[in-house]
Amino acid sequence: MENFRIIEIKESIYKNNNEQADLLREKLKKEKTFLLNLMSSPGSGKTTTVLRTIEALKDEIKIGIVEADIDSDVDAKSVAKTGTKVIQLHTGGMCHLNADMTKQGLNALGTEELDFVILENIGNLICPAEFDTGSSKNAMILSVPEGDDKPLKYPSMFALVDVLLISKIDVLEHFDLMLML
Repeated sequence: MENFRIIEIKESIYKNNNEQADLLREKLKKEKTFLLNLMSSPGSGKTTTVLRTIEALKDEIKIGIVEADIDSDVDAKSVAKTGTKVIQLHTGGMCHLNADMTKQGLNALGTEELDFVILENIGNLICPAEFDTGSSKNAMILSVPEGDDKPLKYPSMFALVDVLLISKIDVLEHFDLMLML
């Protein structure tokens, strides 16, 4: 007979985060605030997409932006120039946001009067896919120069997203990009 016990720990280590994310989604739904979690690699065009979205929708709906970075505020400064309500989250070295971090950012931003909030997540394709932020929908940007192997390398990210935007298509002729999604 074996002299050890097996303990199954298949309960998600993310269980508490997922519960907090569900509560945050419920709160935002009651406020009629749509939260979009925008993810991508660094340099793929998240901030440019955020700025163009603000430009296109600023006269139609009330928009807020939550910028997340390990330590800089470069993107928040860019958004602030548009006059849009923005808050900067610093993760102190962590490569992701979770539901509690998102909630802290949204509380600081103040969502009661906002129709649409974009959460510009940390720039990478691994960690952000692992944590539910409480968003209404998840979007990802894939830039043409990144290549078409990204769905194979980061399957969790591609399985999670509701919307995939492809950026930098103006350089498509210089790259061999064949997406099989």
